[in-house]
Amino acid sequence: MRPRSEEATALLQTALRLSAAGRGVTLAELAAHAQVGKASARVLVPKLKRRGQLRIVGLRRVTYRNRPVAEYAPALTEATQLPGWVEVGACLAGWAKAPA
Repeated sequence: MRPRSEEATALLQTALRLSAAGRGVTLAELAAHAQVGKASARVLVPKLKRRGQLRIVGLRRVTYRNRPVAEYAPALTEATQLPGWVEVGACLAGWAKAPA
């Protein structure tokens, strides 16, 4: 499998950050907050959904469209876990809880 592009990584990070509030985000919100073009997001979001890295969590009525739009949230799998500081934080949290 090819590595994720910078745009796809930015979309996933944005989905993680914005969906932490308990509500999914629309494709337009993902594109705006990740600073990715709408055309690029329109191609990448369905691919991320097909790969199991994003999932649809609901539908929302918006003013700019007649039909409801999908709300996306990250599907928390090994593929969407962001490397680096997330793993270090889990390691340090476990180390801090270790008995002396």
